[in-house]
Parts: sequence; C-alpha cells; structure tokens
Amino acid sequence: MATEVLTGGGPAGGAGAPAVRPAGRLGRFFQFLRDVRNELRKVTWPTFDELKKATTVIVIFVTILGIAIGIMDVLFQKIFVQWVARLF
Repeated sequence: MATEVLTGGGPAGGAGAPAVRPAGRLGRFFQFLRDVRNELRKVTWPTFDELKKATTVIVIFVTILGIAIGIMDVLFQKIFVQWVARLF
C-alpha cells in the first residue's frame, strides 16, 4: 500500500476531507516538517516588551531561589556537619 488515508481533515482540504500520509520514512519526515511549520504559524508570539518583562521576572525568581537554596545549604551544613559531629 503506497499511502495511508487519515480521517479528521488535513492541510489539503476542509474539515471532512481525508488527509493522505506519504509512504516511506523520507515522505513522513517531510510531512512532519510541513506540519511543524503549519503549527508554528498558529503560535501567538510575545512582543518584545512582553519578552523583556517575562525574562526579568524569571531572572529575579531564579536569583531569589538561588539565595534561598544557599541559605538552606549553610543552615543544614551547620546542623548536620558541625552540631551533629559534636555528639560523637
């Protein structure tokens, strides 16, 4: 069988038209790339200002999280390495 018929619409027709999947690995690979391109066209990309704001929030959050983990590391080091070592 050279092609496989899929139901549910496709790039060639309307909602009820069957889509034809190409045979072979190379044909499926190129169909995959076409599908990826079509899906990326549907994406709503952020504006530059939205991107700057989101990046700023992420950098601040990661910095705060890194400081919190550093403080917990120092605290747990004191508890488990220094204080527990005195018991033995």
